[in-house]
Amino acid sequence: MRRNRKAKIVATLGPASSSAETLRALFDAGADVFRLNFSHGTHESHKALYDTIRAIESDTGHPIGVMVDLQGPKVRIGEFAHGPITLNIGDLFRFDLDNTPGDKHRVQLPHEAVFQALKVGQDLLIDDGKVRLQVVSCGSDHAETVVTVGGDLRDHKGVNVPGVELAISALTEKDREDLAFGLELGADWVAQSFVQRPEDVAELRELIGDRASIIVKLEQPSALYLLEEIVELSDAIMVARGDLGVELPPEQVPGAQKHIIQVCRKAGKPVVVATHMLDSMVHTPVPTRAEASDVATAVYDGADAVMLSAESASGDYPVQSVKMMNQIIAQVERDPYYRNILEAVQPESQDTVGDAVCSALRQVTRVLSTTVIVTYTSSGYTALRAARQRPKAPILSLTPAIGVARKLAMAWGIHAVQVDVSGADTDVTHVLNEASKIAVEQRFAKCGDNIAIAAGLPFGQSGSTNLLHINKIGD
Repeated sequence: MRRNRKAKIVATLGPASSSAETLRALFDAGADVFRLNFSHGTHESHKALYDTIRAIESDTGHPIGVMVDLQGPKVRIGEFAHGPITLNIGDLFRFDLDNTPGDKHRVQLPHEAVFQALKVGQDLLIDDGKVRLQVVSCGSDHAETVVTVGGDLRDHKGVNVPGVELAISALTEKDREDLAFGLELGADWVAQSFVQRPEDVAELRELIGDRASIIVKLEQPSALYLLEEIVELSDAIMVARGDLGVELPPEQVPGAQKHIIQVCRKAGKPVVVATHMLDSMVHTPVPTRAEASDVATAVYDGADAVMLSAESASGDYPVQSVKMMNQIIAQVERDPYYRNILEAVQPESQDTVGDAVCSALRQVTRVLSTTVIVTYTSSGYTALRAARQRPKAPILSLTPAIGVARKLAMAWGIHAVQVDVSGADTDVTHVLNEASKIAVEQRFAKCGDNIAIAAGLPFGQSGSTNLLHINKIGD
């Protein structure tokens, strides 16, 4: 089965979407990749979801990507002795390492790295910025602050230290255990949280090797200063606007999102826009107009995918949320201005044979009204370089590796199919004929249509895209 759109949908799974019936409904509604959020649930519950996803994949014959999202380190306050407290503007409040339950004057902050990084005048944001305090004095084990934005404070609320790089690894012991389990499951993507520097990605890469692809969640402003280096080390990027929107002033987030998308497009790496996309659909059957516009903006900007979080994981309308996102994407892609925008921000091709072929593919689809681009790829390289060009025609990617097909489920415009290409290196004519046959079978072309075929010779050699062939179905 094919999707009649190019931008993809990532759906987070949770209590509202744990049954086999709901999972199948989410897929039928348009979900291309399912996210298993390891901040919640157990290994047993995640395995049950994974097994159900693979059963749907087997039943439909459509590769489905699975993303394992590692929790990462969480900077949180301790507990209060007598329940929640209320802080008012001007109140003095202390954070320290003492594990004694807190009161209206102090609470534990069990993270030495935070105190080591603090300076007088630094802001501390609690509970996603609902409560704000400013440091007036600090030491290696404490910080005295004054409340600048008051509110209620409860046990274990999160703490953000905007503009500061903390000496904390992006991988906790829990993350390492979850990673080992996720790789054993067969995850296609591993999402890394709390990335502050390129070294964080390198650390995860050393653990994963080539067993899965890495998608870096951009949540920390410090990562934006090293964006190109982080993108180079990763396989994809997620614009995690929840935490990023706490650390950055709200007015800076839209510009940061657009910049990240353009850097990823230039590098040919998939980019996912996430968090609060259709947030009102957690409890209502329709989104606000602003939310619909938010999803549309990400698609107009050329994002590979948009993601649902609580909407599909714990909301009242998980299937309707996917359907709505599918409808918004389809509407944008029918808009004539959509193509104009993509063409206006087209990244320059690299000085390689592969990019020359893929750039030519984009031109071919415009000049010949080609109905589909067919790529043969063993690693996904050819398909991703073709998708980087954002061609008018959809991309039918043929690969011998089911893992590659699943990985490509998150990339713009790509419909991946696992095929047997054994012996293809000696029979190019057979390969070209098979491409035409599969294009018809997958309902991308019919008799008389032009299709463009890209591959690398010899077949099976990663990164060797050097063949461009135009075929007319029926010739």
